[in-house]
Amino acid sequence: MTTRPLDQVQSVKVKLGLLVAASVAVASIVATIGSAGGVPIWLSIPVTIALALAVTQLLAVGMTSPLREMTAAAKRMATGDHAVRVSATSRDEVGELARAFNRMADELAGVDRQRRELVANVSHELRTPLAALCALLENLADGVAEPDPETLRAALDQGERMTALVTDLLDLSRVDAGKAPLELQDVEVAPLLVAAVTELRVSDRDVTFAVQVNPPELVVQGDPARLRQLVANLLDNASRHSPPGSTVTVRADVFGDHWHLVVADQGPGVAPVHRERAFERFGTLSEVDGGGGTGLGLAIARWVTDLHGGTIGFANPEPGESGARVLADLPLNPTLMRTKESPMTESTAAPMGPPAYPHYPQPALPSLTDSTFGDFWPDDGVPGNVRVLLGALGVGVLAGAIIPFRDHGLGVFLVLLAAGALLLGTSRNRRDPFTLACAGLCGLLSVVVLLRDAEWIVMLCLLAGAGLCIIGLVRGRTFLSFVLAGIAWPLAGLRGMPWLGRTLRRITGMGGGAALVRTAVLSVVGVTVFALLFASADPLFAEWVGAVVPNVGSAEFALRAFVAFFVGGVVLAGAYLGLNPPEVNRAERAPRPVAHRFEWLAPVLVVDAVFAVFLIAQAAVIFGGHDYLRRTTGLTYAEYVHQGFGQLTVATALTLLVVWAASRKAPRETPADRAWIRGSLGLLCGLTLVVVASALHRMHVYQDAYGFTGLRLLVDVFEGWLGILVVATLAGGVALRAVWLPRFALFSGVVLLVGLAAINPDAWVARHNIDRYETSGKVDWTYLRSLSDDALPVLATLPPDLVECAVSLDGRTHDDWLEWNLGRSRARSAIADHAGEWQQDPACPGQTNN
Repeated sequence: MTTRPLDQVQSVKVKLGLLVAASVAVASIVATIGSAGGVPIWLSIPVTIALALAVTQLLAVGMTSPLREMTAAAKRMATGDHAVRVSATSRDEVGELARAFNRMADELAGVDRQRRELVANVSHELRTPLAALCALLENLADGVAEPDPETLRAALDQGERMTALVTDLLDLSRVDAGKAPLELQDVEVAPLLVAAVTELRVSDRDVTFAVQVNPPELVVQGDPARLRQLVANLLDNASRHSPPGSTVTVRADVFGDHWHLVVADQGPGVAPVHRERAFERFGTLSEVDGGGGTGLGLAIARWVTDLHGGTIGFANPEPGESGARVLADLPLNPTLMRTKESPMTESTAAPMGPPAYPHYPQPALPSLTDSTFGDFWPDDGVPGNVRVLLGALGVGVLAGAIIPFRDHGLGVFLVLLAAGALLLGTSRNRRDPFTLACAGLCGLLSVVVLLRDAEWIVMLCLLAGAGLCIIGLVRGRTFLSFVLAGIAWPLAGLRGMPWLGRTLRRITGMGGGAALVRTAVLSVVGVTVFALLFASADPLFAEWVGAVVPNVGSAEFALRAFVAFFVGGVVLAGAYLGLNPPEVNRAERAPRPVAHRFEWLAPVLVVDAVFAVFLIAQAAVIFGGHDYLRRTTGLTYAEYVHQGFGQLTVATALTLLVVWAASRKAPRETPADRAWIRGSLGLLCGLTLVVVASALHRMHVYQDAYGFTGLRLLVDVFEGWLGILVVATLAGGVALRAVWLPRFALFSGVVLLVGLAAINPDAWVARHNIDRYETSGKVDWTYLRSLSDDALPVLATLPPDLVECAVSLDGRTHDDWLEWNLGRSRARSAIADHAGEWQQDPACPGQTNN
């Protein structure tokens, strides 16, 4: 079984066509099965999309990986590694491009080999000792110097240095082969620098040399010959580019566990854009300043510093000075790693072979998801985890077996408990106090499915629990991070593809992927064929098979499969969020205050004025009375408050947005700036609290006039929560710092929701409607009949001739133990206690519409 199923297809267009056809076919089949099985559309759509994407991912393996491989290979080749190659297994246009890339890499490797052969024979590094030797011989020939032993010794030294340089050039060619001998010993720096300067002074360059060593007795670990080569090359390069009569300074200083060798001249210097190139082989910069030689001196200098574990580069000149300044940073005690490498076998006849690059670890090929999500969500090589995958599948199977065809209750609670335990156990932040607090609140929200029968409060608690769960997994700290966390959960299905692949490879790696697949397919085929044959031949065997094997063609099996796949996928995506949370907190941008105060202050003051005018209008209504309101607007007070409640709620929410935006744009450098922020925004928050009180009062009046509903109760709680946030904003404005506010808003909202579920909202609504009926004689019996079983114990307190006006007793079924729910249990007890008292088809007086 090939890991790249479409490699044998010879056209990218055909591959894309096959991908589209396969995806459409899978989507159509899954959608048809879901429709035939009565699967809800909100469940069938995400499952269909997920399966279609999975098939696309499976078939598209290897289509774009050669392109990403070529990108990574090109970057490595830019560093000099011409041994890298890319996979070229496909037969389409991308495969042809990959093979062309490999041929290009072969040619570049050949060119590099030729260049290294030239490096082994070039005579650039022989110039300095030859020039010194020629100068000595000219002095002897002209009679300027006597052929005494000292002069002959100096000439012999130059000849020996040429021999050493030839050896060094051979060593430079060995560097490419990974062979670089290094003999470490104590080296006195001052004599080393003086000796190098003395050798250069015999040349005909009209420059002087200044040597500085601090401390003067500085002794370092190093290879004396290599360090002498380093100093000689740097001094030769500096003197070559120095004007006549100038001074070349060479200085050595100790900095911690390193020592710095600095060579500075008074020449034209090197522009920053050319500094790195000067250390490349043949980097003579001849098109810039005329160069000087073939450009191997600084390349060998870099090699020597690398050999000692140091660095070298051009530094900016000291203030008030000009010219080039080369700084070599070397350790006082370099490692002995290079000394353990075996030298290259000497050979004078055999030509150089192909380049043998050091074996660096192959970098991981960036996947398509890596390039898509970038630094916001790096993969970090999260290892595959078979237990997490099996745990998510187990939760999915549990959900498929329990949830369908049952009302919410104990079974749903068990699924939520298993999913929450898995997510918390896989989270890398599971010991963080914030994450633990979120887990505790999620547990409280999940208990609601055991206590309440009202689907709307249960659904709100489940949604709030899901949001709180993902925020806890990623440790969100800002409102933007909360939003990004919500987006990250569905995107985890894409981002986690590489991790899922690593996990599956760990499973298939136990016995070989292809062998496992073949074994599974053959086993399924064998069981299916022979089971069908025996079942058709023996009725008893057929009964046994029917009892063990589910009817895969039934609507029940389809719905259970969809639920299992959906829940398992959601839990698996959440588990990946826990294993590798995105960097949601880095997305928050730093505030960028405006230049002038009026740019933010004027809009805020305008909003303050609008709020003030609105509150004046409210005061006019209060003091003018209902008659004034009817004369002015033609509305009753109940109609008046009904029209404005929703707008006031939106205005409260927008006020928080205005405060947030203004606080980010307002500068805070001076006390006056901070005073204006506190004053203007504090006034706005104070006016907003009055608006919140007005909105709550309007809702109270409206409910007294038209009745109580669950939606109106929820809106009341929401408006109260906004009021709490306004108060918290006022508190944060005192210190002009409220980093705690987003998490406070999150926790306070969840606590209010838990409190709303705790008061039994349907029972609360029923009780207040009954109280309203007793005082006014008006009630909406139809609405009361639509309430959940949570309200039935309260409705049972009505007179027996009115109970069936508010309670529907038809269509009730007995729950099994997995459907146990406190609200339904109490409702069944109330029905059993009063079954003989309630009248059938009673007259329902006082009917109104909410």
